[in-house]
Amino acid sequence: MFWAMLAIGLGFAGIAVLGVLAVRVFTEAQRLGQQVARATEEIGRASEELERAAMTAARAHGESLPTDLR
Repeated sequence: MFWAMLAIGLGFAGIAVLGVLAVRVFTEAQRLGQQVARATEEIGRASEELERAAMTAARAHGESLPTDLR
């Protein structure tokens, strides 16, 4: 009877540990997703700023702009 109770207790402890680890992984995955979303927005803004700066520089130098930047 002792071994059966020990096995049940160890099984429950193992499942509890796996549950805690699953919650931690889920939390970190959410955090990573938020960081990726923020980085994507920042890259988009930087790209737009770079495009505007390139257009301004090209106009200042009197160069013609490629059709995709007009």
